[in-house]
Amino acid sequence: MSSNSPLARDPSTLFFQADYVRRSIISAYWLIIILALPLWWHTTSIERLSLPSSQVNEQIGHDLRIPIRIGLDVGSDSSSLALRLQQAIDALIRNSPKRWEGLDIHISNTAAKGLNNVDKLYTVVNSDRIAVRGRQLAFPMRETASVPELAETLSDLISPLASTSEQDHRVAQYSPRYRLSFTLLNEDAAAGNFFTEWDVSDAIAHHISPILSQLEVLHNFTIESQVQFHAPLAFSPRIVNDGFGIIPEDLTVFVNSAEWTLSSSASNDPVLHFVIFVPSAERRPLHILDSNGEVSSSTSFLLPQWGSILILNPQDSFPLSKLSSPSLRPVFSAFSIHLLSLLGVPSLPPGIKEISDDHHVLTDWQLDSLLRYRALSNARGSKDTLRSIVNLVDQIENMPVGQDVRGDIQGALVALEEMFELSKASLTETFRRSARALTLSSRAFFNPGMLALLYFPAEHKYAVYTPMFASAVIPLFVAALRELASWRRQRNERATGEAT
Repeated sequence: MSSNSPLARDPSTLFFQADYVRRSIISAYWLIIILALPLWWHTTSIERLSLPSSQVNEQIGHDLRIPIRIGLDVGSDSSSLALRLQQAIDALIRNSPKRWEGLDIHISNTAAKGLNNVDKLYTVVNSDRIAVRGRQLAFPMRETASVPELAETLSDLISPLASTSEQDHRVAQYSPRYRLSFTLLNEDAAAGNFFTEWDVSDAIAHHISPILSQLEVLHNFTIESQVQFHAPLAFSPRIVNDGFGIIPEDLTVFVNSAEWTLSSSASNDPVLHFVIFVPSAERRPLHILDSNGEVSSSTSFLLPQWGSILILNPQDSFPLSKLSSPSLRPVFSAFSIHLLSLLGVPSLPPGIKEISDDHHVLTDWQLDSLLRYRALSNARGSKDTLRSIVNLVDQIENMPVGQDVRGDIQGALVALEEMFELSKASLTETFRRSARALTLSSRAFFNPGMLALLYFPAEHKYAVYTPMFASAVIPLFVAALRELASWRRQRNERATGEAT
């Protein structure tokens, strides 16, 4: 082989084997990796904006106080009666403070300065009977002995027992929008004597719409209705002397969610169901039994926070295929009562008559009581939700906090601040701000972006990326070490040669 042949040349003299070329190539790889690290870090990191924790803690420390002004107009002795009535109500507040939580009661005569605004003032007038008209209470003021009775009546009107655990369990959670679903269920149309149509529109117009029109300040309602011809029970009723019976334990599982399609809308609004259940011809009459196994006089029952169910056993006088408006009158009368109960509307105390010129279903006392109940519960719920968000973000380091979450929290704080400012001026505006605070805080708490990487911590990220890049980085790392060692060896050799 000739000494001039390319194969006989020293490999180190080849262009691509030159030290500076080889080291430049390795350096270029590492330069690309180093420059790409910030981009990788940015694309794999989570957005975690700071929350206004100090403002949240400040708002949590504030308690909503709703003032209630009551003026007495019972003659020349109004001032002294107002003082005694204030003392009687203060005694009631001390005996049951939870019932009066968030309420400030002030009694005076109607001539007191600043109490002439009828929108903010409840008045008590002397009368021969107990009745309410608007925000006025007519009460027979006989002697001093009537003051405790008046205090009890006012407490039942202003602060009904709507904050008990039983009431809170039954009342649907607040939502600015509700869907009311009215359903006619035939257990088995194949058995005959079933209903194919009903005058539901007329029944809703007479019994439900007047209630909804008065509650529009609290909620927006949408209504839907349907008829089903096959709605079997998930259990078998008991056989009793005159038919079939359902025990109280069966009422809790009466709804057959697996086979009943009760909601026909795709909306996310909470639904309150009102169901007429028509038993099969083979299971009539179907009764509700009490705890003693006796047939109850009631044919309807309420499922807390869900809706109402009425069992309708057709009589021979019923048309074979249609439920007319007269037949639906007692049914929707029961539904209207259950609707008020589900929405938290308090009933008037026993013995109090309503004097109304506009045929409203609800009195101003009931509506104001409901507004106060919802405003106080919304304020508590929004503050609890904000506290939970701050605690979760502090405890979970990798929980994302985006601009939309922080914006909702700041919006909820603004709504709470406005609520406190307006609490002395307008009950309706106080409620509206509390509802907005609850909506925004709940939306922030359930924001899907906060849960996107909650179960994917940094350790998991490293475990995913290490197998992908280790096969490429390790050879580059070894090559860099080899070139560093070669460079140091060459430098030492040059230093030794120069010394000799």
